[in-house]
Amino acid sequence: MSALQTAHADTSSDDPIVTLGSSLTSSQKSGTLSTLTSSLNGASYQTLTVDGDTLVKYLNPAGESFTSSSGVWSSAMIQKTSSGSGINVKILDYNGSNNITTITANQYKNAALTAGIADANIYVTSATPIDGSGALAGVYAAYAKTGNTLNTKQVTAAQNELSTLSGITQANKNKDGYTDAQLNNAVAGAKKEMAQKGSNITTNQITTIVNQQITNNNLTNVITNNQKTEIINLLVKIRDSGALDSSSFKTQANSLMKNIQSNAKGIFSKINTTENQNLLQKLWTAIVNFFSSIYNSIFG
Repeated sequence: MSALQTAHADTSSDDPIVTLGSSLTSSQKSGTLSTLTSSLNGASYQTLTVDGDTLVKYLNPAGESFTSSSGVWSSAMIQKTSSGSGINVKILDYNGSNNITTITANQYKNAALTAGIADANIYVTSATPIDGSGALAGVYAAYAKTGNTLNTKQVTAAQNELSTLSGITQANKNKDGYTDAQLNNAVAGAKKEMAQKGSNITTNQITTIVNQQITNNNLTNVITNNQKTEIINLLVKIRDSGALDSSSFKTQANSLMKNIQSNAKGIFSKINTTENQNLLQKLWTAIVNFFSSIYNSIFG
């Protein structure tokens, strides 16, 4: 199968869908197709063009200001996987360069989960340096093309999430004790706990969950109060979007946590030590011992 063919004649609805930015040149389209479909080993796929109208449809409800004439370069491939496998995202180099400048793989994963996407491999690339919004809009459009209805409120919440998490990562770039994986694992963990409580979860309960997840992911001394508030507000929007009503949301969130941790074992092996897990218990014991010693010195 040549790089510019869209699919074999026997293309099925389960074939992967490749989204191509409308601003790509013929050469860039060929290179993008080759990059995104290399893992298919010649198997059939469909293509879908993503243009300014696609950006307007999926991204503008969250506050973006795209127009029909907006350019799109970042592209993606979405491939359905077996039930329970979760959402996996890989950003692929184009001619040896990672041209997705802003959105990380983990941010794509969390946004896809919030939007209602389940059990999929997603590959992203760009022929030119770009933030990567076009690729995500393409993923939404491709998922809808397979017959899966996406809730507009969830997609909007997903875009707000992407903006929030991306902003926090940019603000903490190169800061000791911070990685994008920790932040996204904390958010995925919060989603899992929210799903366990259901759509009636209160804002106070969400706040408690966020505080615990920040502690669990060793971010207490990194995440500012303003950033924590942003995360809480984001999760409230996700609750209000109806995402928690999905029976698969908790399962997908749990799979996402495992996926993030597996891809960043070096980080999480340090966080998940017995010492760190027992830190609060040790602190409490120290406080009790301190006051006990005072009591004994006075009344002993």
